Amino acid sequence: MPGQPTAERSQRDARLNLRTSSQQQQLIRNAAAALDKSVTDFVLESATANAERVLADRGWFLLSDEDWDDFQELLDAPVDRTPKLDVLLTEPTVFDSAE
Repeated sequence: MPGQPTAERSQRDARLNLRTSSQQQQLIRNAAAALDKSVTDFVLESATANAERVLADRGWFLLSDEDWDDFQELLDAPVDRTPKLDVLLTEPTVFDSAE
């Protein structure tokens, strides 16, 4: 069905065994219960969503030489400054709080 996580779209025909600490297991059980889900559904949905995000960030795309040159020009072009961009660039980032 469209809109459902990948874990729910396909038949479950394989087993995945995990080792966890007691604390991790309890945390997962509590979170699943809070969402009124089984542990299996909770873990599959969480892991699948994270896996899809990770892989999407590593996607490849191919361009012709001409399209690559156009793409490079766009990346090298100066950015139009806007008030929203100025605010964004002054906000702290995750790197600012890293110690």
